[in-house]
Amino acid sequence: MSEQSRRAQKKALTRAHVRETAQRLFAEHGFDTVTIADVAATADVAVQTVFNHFATKEELYWSGRAPWVSAPEAAVRERPAGVPALRALREHLAGAIGDHVEGLATPEGRRVVSVLGSSPGLQAAERELVHECEGRVRAALLEAWTGPGAESPRPVRPAVTAGLVAATWVATTRVLATGPRDPLPAPEDVPALAAAARELAARLLTRFEVDVTEQFVTGEDPVRPGALRAC
Repeated sequence: MSEQSRRAQKKALTRAHVRETAQRLFAEHGFDTVTIADVAATADVAVQTVFNHFATKEELYWSGRAPWVSAPEAAVRERPAGVPALRALREHLAGAIGDHVEGLATPEGRRVVSVLGSSPGLQAAERELVHECEGRVRAALLEAWTGPGAESPRPVRPAVTAGLVAATWVATTRVLATGPRDPLPAPEDVPALAAAARELAARLLTRFEVDVTEQFVTGEDPVRPGALRAC
């Protein structure tokens, strides 16, 4: 192993150790009461070492816990040839909702929800991550409709339609994914809740997909009142 590889490995191990230590402390004592200094002392590293890996305490909490921020974008950008962007997005989101709810039966999933529910700061950070997810989806859809090898037909106003789809679909899936966690269900009740969330998501997003696709064909402008249903 080269010296550069050893340094990279050591850096990755340190990052993982700091993250695991912090997330254990957050679970045991609450996010708001634990300081970066507490994390550094418990992990036996310098405070600056923590900041070298994580810019904020919120980032430290969410590290490794928010694949849903980039996964919808990836579902669009990495879809198989011939698969429409909206179908790829719909199939991914419907499955991801069920998987998220199923996680509420696991100790880690329940820990995440418990700590999150006790911290307004973390809840604000989660909303920022949702906003980031929306922006990523919007950009991916716009690329699918206007970039190299763009789909045809496409919306009359691709940028507007991409923004509307990203905002409404991400908001819908967020409600369906987070609804079952307040109150936190008993583990034995989670499978039924996950199945119901997955089924409802598939039904709603399929309807959304049909409406938006009809707008492609009819050429309706999505910002005109007669076309609002397509959003």
